[in-house]
Amino acid sequence: ISGFANAQHESEGEKSAEKVENKEAGESFNATKMIMEHIGDSNEWHLWTTKDDNGEEHHVSVPLPVIIKDNEGWHTFLSSSIAHGHEHDGYTLEEGQVVSTKGIEKATLFSIISGKQKSNEVFFDLSITKNAASMFLSVIFMAVIFIGMARNYKKSQLPKGAGKLLEPVIVFLRDEVAIPNIGSVKYKRYMPYLLTAFFFIWFNNLFGLIPFFPFGANLTGNIAITAVLAIITLLITLFSANKDYWKHIFMPPVPILLYPIMVPIEIIGIFTKPFALMMRLFANVTAGHIMILAIISLIFIFKSPFLGFASVPLALFVSVLELLVAALQAYIFTVLSALFIGIAVAEHEHEHGHE
Repeated sequence: ISGFANAQHESEGEKSAEKVENKEAGESFNATKMIMEHIGDSNEWHLWTTKDDNGEEHHVSVPLPVIIKDNEGWHTFLSSSIAHGHEHDGYTLEEGQVVSTKGIEKATLFSIISGKQKSNEVFFDLSITKNAASMFLSVIFMAVIFIGMARNYKKSQLPKGAGKLLEPVIVFLRDEVAIPNIGSVKYKRYMPYLLTAFFFIWFNNLFGLIPFFPFGANLTGNIAITAVLAIITLLITLFSANKDYWKHIFMPPVPILLYPIMVPIEIIGIFTKPFALMMRLFANVTAGHIMILAIISLIFIFKSPFLGFASVPLALFVSVLELLVAALQAYIFTVLSALFIGIAVAEHEHEHGHE
């Protein structure tokens, strides 16, 4: 619990009773800052914070690679080189983020595209952040698990090890998600993506609930990650779409007079579907993290240890509930992806002919 306590202290002054009272009154726990630091990304992996006898804070973190491109060229170093106010090659670390000590702005995608920033006046941060490191760890974990399962199946059709747990999940996704939504003829083409999306989201949701290194990153609560997953679903849907799908978009089964209304709505619908995928996963995962941290923060806001008898069990209950949400959000994303793909590849005329 002490890891959640990030207090702001005034500088030490005279040791009179009045000064001590003023100092204690000035100390405040900033729950908003603590929560935003947890759910946000960072250029270092913070583990815990300790205090010495003088009340000074000492942060213990795992340094991560910093990779920067600016007008002077490439800069690569560990985040420990710029932590705690240190400067290296004109860069330092402020609240876990790389900033330039020369006043150079960090490049952002939308600012570059819109022309608000010029590429020769900004620096590009390509660092391995906490979320990026967590993503690599989850990919390695998935590769080890599923490559091991594949090798076992070459020797025997009976599942072994992790296969005993994951095979029922894979069969369920095939029989209850892929085949009903895409069809028994075409579902095999899309099973690799559906399985990858499900297990990637599920595993990272679970990893985010484990409060110690190398877990605890809010990866699936990062809108950039959910946006990429949604864009992949959109691209698969568009490139797999048949003529019936496009005919329904540009020639919907309504009177011609309604085309000026329906066609724009159908075109907008192409993009609102992946947008809903992105926002649903992002919002639900982030909300779970915020709820747990907010409940724990009550102990430090009211500065009462007795509140822990209520906050800790409640936070534990929400954490257990998040275990269900972790699987549920992965399932919903996979089902909707299969549904959108199934709509795009459905042969409507062929099906009517059989009927």
